[in-house]
Amino acid sequence: MAHPSPDQPQRRLGDKGAAPSAELVIITGLSGSGKGSVLKVFEDLGYYSVDNLPIGLIPKFAELTRDSASIRFAALVVDIREGQGLKRFPEIYARIRREIPTRLLFMESDDDTIVRRFSETRRPHPLGTDQSISKSIQQERKLLGPIRKLADLTINTSKFTVHELRDFIREKFVGERDEQKIMVYVTSFGYRHGVPPDADLVFDVRFLPNPNYIPRFKKLTGRHPSVARYIRSFPQTVEFVDRISDLLIYLLPHYIREGKSYLTIAFGCTGGHHRSVMMADQIRKNLADAGYRAKVTHRDLAKPV
Repeated sequence: MAHPSPDQPQRRLGDKGAAPSAELVIITGLSGSGKGSVLKVFEDLGYYSVDNLPIGLIPKFAELTRDSASIRFAALVVDIREGQGLKRFPEIYARIRREIPTRLLFMESDDDTIVRRFSETRRPHPLGTDQSISKSIQQERKLLGPIRKLADLTINTSKFTVHELRDFIREKFVGERDEQKIMVYVTSFGYRHGVPPDADLVFDVRFLPNPNYIPRFKKLTGRHPSVARYIRSFPQTVEFVDRISDLLIYLLPHYIREGKSYLTIAFGCTGGHHRSVMMADQIRKNLADAGYRAKVTHRDLAKPV
């Protein structure tokens, strides 16, 4: 089982902005068709994700998803590994759809593609090794036929790379508001205390005039209006803010397309009290104004000057 981060986006499938409600996505289909990759996409989107949940537990899981305050969105995989119990799925699926909004995705691929994938991974087919992969595929198609007819969407992954499949799922079910798919953490720090080890991007703002050398600003921070106004009074500050904001707004959609769900941006000055603090606050505001979810922290604000 995999739990989504509390900061990950939680949105209803196909909803481009309305307040979301509980929802369950069930992923099924042929072995080797990419069900695990699709489940990972939903996990990255903030869905509580479960692989190979016993079919008898699905109604209880759906009930928990519907009623729980912490598990509002869930995705699970049900497939041939369930064995004979899979025959019960159509009845169970009809029942849970009356209790919670539920979507069924059926994944499949051409026979040659599945045979190649099993050959590349050297994994046995779930139906066993006492027959060829080709015969196992045909048997699996027959067993899953009744479930395939129930699917809201059938996806043939033969022509997809892993990245293309991820992008297809995101586009198909989340929509075009990509800015909702990433959480940006902006932090300030002081170089004398070390660079944050979790930072993806680090910007050094020690080239800006230092308020620490002005007595009336020394014991204040970059969050104080007078200090912030002083730092902004220099043309290099204004230009830097504009250039970095433009750079980040350019970069973020590319990070999103690569599947990144969060990004940590760090601004550093000498002590982490003045310039980096003002800069982190301003960049967070600019990103929020551009439609991105952004939070700010000031790592070294409470440390001695």
